[in-house]
Amino acid sequence: MYPKNAWYVACTPDEVDDKPLGRMVCGEQMVFYRPQDGQVAALEDFCPHRGAALSLGRVCEGKLVCGYHGLVMGCDGKTAAMPGQRVGGFPAIRAYPVIERYGFIWVWPGDAAQADPAKLHHLPWAESPDWAYGGGLYHIKCDYRLMVDNLMDLTHETYVHTTSIGQKEIDETPVTTKTGGAEVITSRFMDGVNAPPFWRANMRSNGLPDDQPVDRWQICHFSPPSHVMIEVGVALAGHGGYQAPDDKKVSSIVVDFITPETETTMWYFWGMARNFNVRDKNLTAQIKEGQGKVFAEDTAVLEAQQRNLTLYKNRKLLMLNIDAGGVQSRRIIDRLIAAEQASQATAVAV
Repeated sequence: MYPKNAWYVACTPDEVDDKPLGRMVCGEQMVFYRPQDGQVAALEDFCPHRGAALSLGRVCEGKLVCGYHGLVMGCDGKTAAMPGQRVGGFPAIRAYPVIERYGFIWVWPGDAAQADPAKLHHLPWAESPDWAYGGGLYHIKCDYRLMVDNLMDLTHETYVHTTSIGQKEIDETPVTTKTGGAEVITSRFMDGVNAPPFWRANMRSNGLPDDQPVDRWQICHFSPPSHVMIEVGVALAGHGGYQAPDDKKVSSIVVDFITPETETTMWYFWGMARNFNVRDKNLTAQIKEGQGKVFAEDTAVLEAQQRNLTLYKNRKLLMLNIDAGGVQSRRIIDRLIAAEQASQATAVAV
């Protein structure tokens, strides 16, 4: 289950060029296309004539043309024309609210009347020239909430990411969980540790020695419907850790937009925003490559986990204190789903 009255990342702008893009979001099969330069539209990926996938068609003069019989759709979901046919009485298909902002295309799969752009997750780093970003997309065969669990408890790094970001101190250091409003925050601070390979490389890239003890931090922020931003970094030990001056540390934000496709599949838009050496495109590419390998390791674990959960449906999972971040995040998701269901039930009753 997933909330639908929310903004989800559907795709990146480069995925919607001169051709339509078909993608399922929250169980809704959609087609994204550009009526004009700088604009983006989203419709049901369903031709009202014979049910063909509109995403297999083309864009002509700002209209979406079905690739089966040439039916022409407007971005309002109404049929505009069809060669040699009268189509004025055709029922409209669904049009979805969509926004292009922060380097992503966002869609609202729920009640269009509630699609307020002000509810879009704010990303200050995405609008600042003092930050650089690089990322990618994985299609993962698991319940999106498993990824939320994974990101809100980074203890697994000790075991899953042994050659990149994992170290034993993660497992040994207590994690703190706080909930405020609709946000859940888990944090872990490790002082006087050796930096793992990923962070040693980033220290060198920022002109810092990589052979000295560091203070390391991980601060995970969950925001509904399923976004997780993780503040991560290391500072030379004894200089204030998280509060250390910029010339003594390297830090960044791990960006995780988790978009449900179905009950057991998801789109994972991952990346890293950093505020050091922002003009170094080679560094951006190197970090992206390294981060991509890390998340590929997560993918293998999560897909195997989903297969087990599907096979052993009646098994009860154990909960430990390290699971608090994921548990609290799921409670927020559950509340949103319950509120939507109650609203729908009231509307039906009326």
